[in-house]
Amino acid sequence: MIPRNQYLNKLIKLRDNGRVKIITGLRRSGKSVLLFELYRNYLLADGVAPEQIIGLALDVLSNAKYRNPIELNKHIREQITDQKKRYYILIDEIQFVSEIPNPYLIDSEEKITFTDVVLDLMQIRNADIYITGSNSKMLSSDVLTQFRDRGDEVHVWPLSFAEFLSAYQGDKRGAWQDYYTYGGMPRIASMESHEEKSAYLRNLFSRTYIKDVLERHKIQNEAEVLGILLNIIASGIGALTNPTRLSNVFLSENRRSISPDTIELYLGYFSEAFLISKAERYDVKGNRYIKTPAKYYYSDPGLRNARLNFRQIEESHLMENVLYNDLVRRGFDVDVGVVEYNTKDSAGKSIRKQLEVDFVVNKGNDRYYIQSALNITEPEKKEQEILSLMKIPDSFQKMVIVKDYMKAWKDERGIQYVGIEQFLTDEGFLR
Repeated sequence: MIPRNQYLNKLIKLRDNGRVKIITGLRRSGKSVLLFELYRNYLLADGVAPEQIIGLALDVLSNAKYRNPIELNKHIREQITDQKKRYYILIDEIQFVSEIPNPYLIDSEEKITFTDVVLDLMQIRNADIYITGSNSKMLSSDVLTQFRDRGDEVHVWPLSFAEFLSAYQGDKRGAWQDYYTYGGMPRIASMESHEEKSAYLRNLFSRTYIKDVLERHKIQNEAEVLGILLNIIASGIGALTNPTRLSNVFLSENRRSISPDTIELYLGYFSEAFLISKAERYDVKGNRYIKTPAKYYYSDPGLRNARLNFRQIEESHLMENVLYNDLVRRGFDVDVGVVEYNTKDSAGKSIRKQLEVDFVVNKGNDRYYIQSALNITEPEKKEQEILSLMKIPDSFQKMVIVKDYMKAWKDERGIQYVGIEQFLTDEGFLR
């Protein structure tokens, strides 16, 4: 069992707060294990009796009866037998609850849904409620919106590198390469061969993710288009793009005409399913967002590589993807930055140039500027990587994260340098 302390501690902190706890995240990222094993074990260890934990997995056939919202509500209420005891209600795959007509209102179009069940259970003063939800009927991002100010979200990512490393069975020196190649989907940690890992990741797309999006949004005969779009995004990790550019790629490489509006719609569907994340572009000096272009990152590097049949394992781009995911997982707001400055061309004419900052990282009043670089062994390469950082006029911390394992250090200009593995396993670098 891999500890998921970040998420477990969040649930512990939210315990008994009078709100529904909604566990969201990419399918197969470990939401059910978090709730029914890690959190349940915590409750038992804290003195909660087994009969005070009411757990129900609605994707199990033996619980099919409780997909009826009225039966589900009745079943749970019948188990709350002692008003002096605290009960913990754990419902997995809440989207399996059907929407049914209100049987008490004749000729009415009113429906009873899982939302009604949860809101009703929240009225029980000695009950604490936790739910997960995903798949084509009710992706977990949709579950969250049903409760708005009545719920708290705990978003679960695939294994971070630190979590992956804690369960890694081989030579630790190979962990980083395995991670950026096969990613952190929890089941991957127990697999050994490339063939087994590759088949599992590719099947997640064909049997789960693409199918979910098609069914959820009632899209007909577009599985191939969705797959091509996912491939194009995977191939362009770390590159600026927008729906118009992606539409042009479709036309030039696949001889298919897909409108930018349709592309934008499909990108939104992938984001809702937690497959990809969009990083907006931010003008550091101008303190404003640039609407287009933007960057897209996969929520798991292994899933990205599986889309391309493991043909394009560019460590620099994958390192950037891993770094983005880890920063967001830690609770930072992350943008990709641009710094504009004035200079002169070879003829002495004044021109305006743009430099990229890989990540502008914010949390509250704190800000960090981060460059991701495979190496900086050559002086020219180092100066190239830090040029954008040097053009930023404020005094927030600036950092270069490199592949090489090194002792963290700062240069005379205050820029910190740290190896990627140290950064991913020590959150103290950003305080």
